[in-house]
Amino acid sequence: MPERHVRALAEHGPRYLLDVPMEGAGTMVDPGYRLDPVVAFGRNAPLVVEIGSGGGDCVVHAAQEHPDWDFLAIEVWGPGVAHTIAKAGPLGLSNIRLIQADAAQALDFILPPASAHEVWTFFPDPWPKLKHHKRRLVQPAFAATVARLLEAGGAWRIATDWADYAWHIRTIVEQAPGFTNPYAGRAAHPGDAAHDPEGRRGGFAPRFDGRVPTRFERKGERNGRPVWDVLVTRNSTDG
Repeated sequence: MPERHVRALAEHGPRYLLDVPMEGAGTMVDPGYRLDPVVAFGRNAPLVVEIGSGGGDCVVHAAQEHPDWDFLAIEVWGPGVAHTIAKAGPLGLSNIRLIQADAAQALDFILPPASAHEVWTFFPDPWPKLKHHKRRLVQPAFAATVARLLEAGGAWRIATDWADYAWHIRTIVEQAPGFTNPYAGRAAHPGDAAHDPEGRRGGFAPRFDGRVPTRFERKGERNGRPVWDVLVTRNSTDG
């Protein structure tokens, strides 16, 4: 780990990195752990949860732009957590907290129902090989977890630059109980028919202005891969 990250963790880690009990020495959170956002942030404010925050580009930018919102970043990659803290600390941001853990496991129980205003999942691992697709984060069970977490009217924002994963995500969230896709049938991409057996059905949102370009997005652009944004909102019921 770079020396600047070591220093950032020592200086700012206690402020930003939540002390979460883990199962053994792995990345799984103790199933008995519960996080009270009001206690964690010292106030009651709209909560945005970023799943897989990487190096913190989006969450740090958003925390600066929205000082009246709170941001919880869940990231399993240690260097990414350190990089985020190294960015947030010198800025004196008080509305960010981080958990270093496996979000797919932890999110199901650590937060109260309807406690999040938005959930962000930007560029989750695409697991491109067919035999690995079952490892993809966005699956029906995970969609149900996000639905439990979001308040009525809350938003789940997702982005990927893998075409077949984009269609998979679109289908999963449209079929999940409790969500509405306001862009259903719209924003079809010219290349979609090559990847989706349903052809150019669309269902993709305009680019989210709050998502700053990350190194993953820039890498995809260099390789000629466009980005698909998906947005669904939480219904007041699960119907």
